[in-house]
Amino acid sequence: MECFIIQDMRVHELHSWDVSPGEAREIQVSLARRVVAENGIISPRLIAGIDISSPDAQGLARGAVVVLRYPEFGIVEVKEARSKIRFPYVPGLLSFRESPLILAACERLSNVPDLILVDGQGIAHPRRFGLASHVGLFLDLPTIGCAKSILCGQHQPVTEEVGSHAELTDRGELVGAALRTKSGVKPIYVSVGHKIDLASALQWVMKCCRGYRLPEPTRLAHLAAGGMLASQPSCQGTLLA
Repeated sequence: MECFIIQDMRVHELHSWDVSPGEAREIQVSLARRVVAENGIISPRLIAGIDISSPDAQGLARGAVVVLRYPEFGIVEVKEARSKIRFPYVPGLLSFRESPLILAACERLSNVPDLILVDGQGIAHPRRFGLASHVGLFLDLPTIGCAKSILCGQHQPVTEEVGSHAELTDRGELVGAALRTKSGVKPIYVSVGHKIDLASALQWVMKCCRGYRLPEPTRLAHLAAGGMLASQPSCQGTLLA
């Protein structure tokens, strides 16, 4: 398997994960100010998708990251991490449940992606700091939120033409867009995660679509998180303490 060794994947420790829901909200408000909503991507060679499974009967969840070669979309690397989710379920604070496990999987990558698509919200969040923004700041990499449902905001109807979109606004602020990636199915909700602007985010999501509702990176990450992605030579799963 061809590999692109760029640099070691670094996870920046911006805060502790052992926090209360109130402290978590304060962290979101503070870190939201550090999100960069500008495009720094020129020509990505490696694009990754990130997703996490629901806890199983033993309470274990699986975070997965799949790195793809662009534009061929061949799988370069798959990494997984499994652990119990320690943060309670609180609407608007899902990134505090999911980020530690996702970052643990990312930390094991040998190939650092140029762009990451995250199954979750970016700034289309009540405090403008969803999972894609959280992961983007911790990794200091361009990220895009590609959510399957709305967390906040409203939009006009989206036409059936593939590639059409409608602006998603919340309290008078543009926070993302509803994007039609496939005719006959619901749109997905795209928002800035970090280090990219919305127009570029929409462009790259469409470039990553291959006939499914979900873009290929997050579609494969969803399969990997569910244990349904065919085994790859570089695929490794680790059970965290």
